[in-house]
Amino acid sequence: MYIIHWGGAVVGLVIAIVLILRKINPVYSLFTGAILGALVGGASLPQTVDVIISGTNSVMGAVVRVIAAGVLAGVLIESGAAEKIAETIVDKLGEKKVLLAIALASMIITAVGVFIPVTVIIVAPIALPVAKKVGITKSSILLAMIGGGKAGNVISPNPNTIAVAKGFNVELARVMIGAFIPAIIGLIITYIVATLISKKGEAIKAAEINEVVSNKGNISFGKAMVAPIVAIILLALNPIGSILHIKILTELKIDAMFILPIAGLVGLIAMGKINKTIEYTTSGLNRMTGTVMILIGAGAIAGVISKSNLSSVVVSTIHSFGISGVFLAPISGILMAAATASTSTGSIVATGTFSKAILSMGVAPLSAAVMINTSCCYRSSSSW
Repeated sequence: MYIIHWGGAVVGLVIAIVLILRKINPVYSLFTGAILGALVGGASLPQTVDVIISGTNSVMGAVVRVIAAGVLAGVLIESGAAEKIAETIVDKLGEKKVLLAIALASMIITAVGVFIPVTVIIVAPIALPVAKKVGITKSSILLAMIGGGKAGNVISPNPNTIAVAKGFNVELARVMIGAFIPAIIGLIITYIVATLISKKGEAIKAAEINEVVSNKGNISFGKAMVAPIVAIILLALNPIGSILHIKILTELKIDAMFILPIAGLVGLIAMGKINKTIEYTTSGLNRMTGTVMILIGAGAIAGVISKSNLSSVVVSTIHSFGISGVFLAPISGILMAAATASTSTGSIVATGTFSKAILSMGVAPLSAAVMINTSCCYRSSSSW
């Protein structure tokens, strides 16, 4: 039952966007937009409270999994494992393929659960000296890192992927595997465009390299890869069982809430840093706190939109232009990610608002989840 007019939902979304652009805290911006949108849309004060609480409750599953992902992220970042992975990839591919190495390193590090801004901080000190030596500009390096990070984000256990998996009630691993081809295409396009602009823009200066060079951690590449490999294997067990019709694996359903912390702890043991467990996991939790708060705010605005008839209006508009209903998933992802300037928020809003309409058009839940996740990742201007 719709209790909010679609115009109110749009007003609330616009208010939230304007406040975010004015540098107001995103969480408060989203809640303010949700409250005002519900009231403008015709909801009473008690109804507004119920709608917002319902919306925030809908994202709690994603919130718990994001907190769990903080363990793996904290281990990879603080131990120096992520840096070692990036360093090895850049060294192995060499100077001639430095842009591919940078994009690939960024993709892999983001794919194992590290946020894009952190990935850039990790990869930049390794990439800049090599890039300066071969005469590549800052703009091409930055594009390679961001584009590679976006490609990795599509297949990562990051908040956006967790949100769409929860929203469409499919396994997280299935969404990650399903998005592999879009991720590879994104990586290829990133490499091509970065190569085309490699000689355009501002050159890298020696002083800048001296400022950013880092030498964190002395672990081997093999040990650095233990945590990501364990996470990938455990996440892939159920999908592999379904594909190969192995009953024991098909029935083995281990949630990401368990897998990601387990992978992080196994990685700590392999690196001989189990005594750093509290330090690294606390750091990981701190890195996730901001994202968790934003997810809750996104849940509030998604609750308002889901209680409105906005999805019906959008579906009718799409049909009036003669566009197939299958395109509703990527279109909704693009629109919501662009509107909220956030991958995670866009994923939550698009899923919460359009999931029923998308599924009613015959789109499979997994396909819908992959399309929304991919469109949100590649369209959003942010990385959270």
